[in-house]
Amino acid sequence: MEVIEILREASNRIYENVKDLAGTEHAAGDFGRGAGGDISRNIDIVAEKTVLDYLKEINFECVVLGEECGRVELSNNPKGYIIMDAIDGSANAVRGVPFFCSSLAFATENKLSSITDSVITDLSNGEMYWASKNKGSFFNEEPIKVHSSDPIYKIVGINISGATADLIKRLQPIFENHNHTRHFGANALEMALFARGLMDIFIDLRDKIRIQDIAAGYLIVKEAGGLLLDADLNPLDADLSYDTRISFIAATNQKILDEIMSQIK
Repeated sequence: MEVIEILREASNRIYENVKDLAGTEHAAGDFGRGAGGDISRNIDIVAEKTVLDYLKEINFECVVLGEECGRVELSNNPKGYIIMDAIDGSANAVRGVPFFCSSLAFATENKLSSITDSVITDLSNGEMYWASKNKGSFFNEEPIKVHSSDPIYKIVGINISGATADLIKRLQPIFENHNHTRHFGANALEMALFARGLMDIFIDLRDKIRIQDIAAGYLIVKEAGGLLLDADLNPLDADLSYDTRISFIAATNQKILDEIMSQIK
């Protein structure tokens, strides 16, 4: 079985196991802080266990880097890394807000740039975004590309959750200059919407994003033709360490990147 099929099956199993859990009293709970630093909720635990059980069932030799479970070695001779945020947007999931997803990626080495396969599944409806390196990005079974024409409305995704006062001040002109700004509470799914052409630029300059949050979106954005840069506007890359925190900008083209970045102080 190809890696992309393994990730897609794991994602489907997550959806089946959590679709009736979101928004119920059983979605929450407090299971302490996971490896990523956030409080683990029951829905997170159920989703991660689903993936781990499946990988063990098929004897897939890998190292799992999970948001909650941390590093789980499923082989002494792993083929690579499964980078897993089984529930991205846990706050939405617990409250029943229909914007949360699973994010699974496979990397052959200890770098974002070595990711070869990615799947993001919208867990409110089961719709799937996926990509394999040099094979393009897909929404369900249809190929997708970032938006290429001049937009009627310029949609700027921008994550300022927990941002410092200094960063808010730097970004203030973006909110003032008639841009239509959005943030829905699940970075991976927002990157997928961007790759599908529904947003024009997505910005997160908080230096808070973990690898698990961005890994699947990284490849899906790149395979859809988007620019993916760090805070210094260099091509984005990072190691897969739990200590790594990154900022990033995803843009459809250089024109809109220059236009929006010129507004940041």
